[in-house]
Amino acid sequence: MNLCIDQGNSRTKVALMTDEGKMINHFIYKQFSSVDVERLFDLYDITDSIISSVVNIEAAIVNTLHRRSQHFVLFDHMTPVPIVNKYDTPHTLGQDRLAAAVGAKSLCPNENLLIIDAGSAITYDFVTDKGEYMGGNIAPGIKMRFTILQRMTKKLPLVETEENELIPLFGKNTRDAIAAGVIRGIAYEVKGYMRTLREKMDHFQTFLTGGNAPYILNNVRTSRTEKREIRYEKNLVLIGLNTILIHNKTASLKE
Repeated sequence: MNLCIDQGNSRTKVALMTDEGKMINHFIYKQFSSVDVERLFDLYDITDSIISSVVNIEAAIVNTLHRRSQHFVLFDHMTPVPIVNKYDTPHTLGQDRLAAAVGAKSLCPNENLLIIDAGSAITYDFVTDKGEYMGGNIAPGIKMRFTILQRMTKKLPLVETEENELIPLFGKNTRDAIAAGVIRGIAYEVKGYMRTLREKMDHFQTFLTGGNAPYILNNVRTSRTEKREIRYEKNLVLIGLNTILIHNKTASLKE
């Protein structure tokens, strides 16, 4: 069994997966340490592991994973991946973005792919049907936009929205006006990327992932075409990490 760890800015996602890509279990930690790693190895039949992080990883976590795994991958810009990375500065590319691209490609190997990760920031990444990662864009996330509106003005309140809230087209009060401006604005961003790609190519698949994806999902899916083109994958980064682990494990066995 494979242990896949995605350490983000505010939480750590963990999945137990098979080489065939089946997810056995998954967990979310607000705080994650080597003690949690030891506990996972004690509870489950884990043989191999991979960790990706957008923050500094504790040395104790890395040491424990290395000690208890038959095959361990510390995912960084030097790690071999099963797609071609054409980013000009691969050392600055977030591992979560690259892992999500690999995950999407493993699920739709012959498609052009738009990968949207709605987390603290929103990233838009593109992978060709030939498996070439062509780069992407970074924009402020939902919470960031709400916070900026409140902090950069004197009278606007800090707004929070519910995950399944259907946002109006136009707000009839200040709270709804802010919610609609932010959520609808992101929805139109997404539609704009999709419309541009639709004009440039015959086929593509959009993947939507990230902790804030459900906030915008219902506000983007407004037509039959968009419903077909948008695929929500909650654990896309973890799927990608598992694919990268298997790719490296297979390569090492051939050596």
